[in-house]
Amino acid sequence: MRDSRSHNLRTHVRGWRAAAVLVFAGLLLVACGSSSNGSSSSGGQATTANPSVASTGGSSPSAPSGPAVVMTKTGSAGTYLTDGSGKSLYLFAADTGGKSVCTGACAAAWPPLTTKGNPTAGSGATASMLTTITRSDGTTQVVYNGHPLYYYAADTAAGQTNGQGLNQFGGLWWLVSPAGAAIQK
Repeated sequence: MRDSRSHNLRTHVRGWRAAAVLVFAGLLLVACGSSSNGSSSSGGQATTANPSVASTGGSSPSAPSGPAVVMTKTGSAGTYLTDGSGKSLYLFAADTGGKSVCTGACAAAWPPLTTKGNPTAGSGATASMLTTITRSDGTTQVVYNGHPLYYYAADTAAGQTNGQGLNQFGGLWWLVSPAGAAIQK
């Protein structure tokens, strides 16, 4: 009788372990599976100049209400670009020719800095380096020195640089220097 109970308990525990492994593997595939994407069209989903969504949850971003502001902040990585609220801005090494290849799941994790109207250069940024592109969804993304600019959804507060140096969606993500280059520290 004891062997039967022991066998049933082991079988039950193995079943739970197997289920847990399958759930974990599924989550891992969902999280990483789309990270190989990064070579499709130049466009994306509607995003905002002030994303409040994080990879761990949060509310949906709202549409930009006016011109985006690009300025600089100094932190442990040096002096880098931020929006007018001090949220870090990144470039995607996989983008070429001033075009964004970050769409779909990529744009959810790395929301583009969008604007209504011409973006404005704040303290430390160079106005002549600011341009825009039109994404496939019709939103206008801010470009600095030929690099489309993005937020990282896991940066939930001004001054956070959690996206620095990450390799996601087919390329590396870097903070942007005031000269418009990748900060590769």
